[in-house]
Amino acid sequence: MHSRNENLRLNSDHVQRRFDRAAPRFDSADFVHSVTRDGLLSRLQPMAITPRTVLDLGSATGAGTRLLARRFRRAHIIATDLSRRMLEQSVRKKSWFSRTSAIQARAEALPFADQSIDVVFANMLLPWLGDPTGPFTEVARVLSKNGLFAFATLGPDSLDELRCAWHDVDGGVHVARFLDMHDIGDAAVRAGLRDPVLDVDRLSVTYKSAATLFQDLTAIGGRNTLQQRRRSLGGAGLVKAMADALDAQRQDGLLTLNLELVYGHCWGGGARAPEGEHRIAPGEIRHRNR
Repeated sequence: MHSRNENLRLNSDHVQRRFDRAAPRFDSADFVHSVTRDGLLSRLQPMAITPRTVLDLGSATGAGTRLLARRFRRAHIIATDLSRRMLEQSVRKKSWFSRTSAIQARAEALPFADQSIDVVFANMLLPWLGDPTGPFTEVARVLSKNGLFAFATLGPDSLDELRCAWHDVDGGVHVARFLDMHDIGDAAVRAGLRDPVLDVDRLSVTYKSAATLFQDLTAIGGRNTLQQRRRSLGGAGLVKAMADALDAQRQDGLLTLNLELVYGHCWGGGARAPEGEHRIAPGEIRHRNR
């Protein structure tokens, strides 16, 4: 038996290695990220905000960073990711005249000064973090008092098809459980963020087979990174049995993967960092050209 919190614990070192390996192919399979990225940006449209500094937290290869630079043309956009290779892809694609920087950092330990960021944009970051307490506390610390935190993540109804397929062949934990929007809102408030607003959308993605689904999951680094996953290889037979269980779910020749998309935003409340921690003001980060 695993507690609910245990189901949310991910191994960040494994996440980093998988994203490093996935970086060259990430853009070929990031269509879910693209959907939620567009959803977040559309939710920002009616908001009257003129930020000086915007943080793209969990920026991956920089698709969101580039769109944020177009949306906030006078702002300094900072791309931050756990994976250095993702950031290298982002830097290669940036415009010569873009007011953007790239810095490698963990969401739980952001190297920025208190209240130095006006907008934090986090597209599909939370599914790779598990417990949001640390990242939310850091966002609350670096966000200006009336700054905006906008994020998209997965809800608990996501990936049930994968869970069911694994359940048919193995009792181990292979798929993370995601927080519902009420728990996310509560975590934001506890961290010092104000007035959370969340809504849910649904997305269904179809595949011809389990094999094509696995290809896309590998391309985005979406492999099993749970801390309590099996340390030994499950074997080709077990993987094939799981794939067969997935393919058995096909209807009209297609396998459907259903995702619950959670969108949210909240506002900065002026939280402060512990004494003795050194932080970098965004203005001190040099703009990096190709």
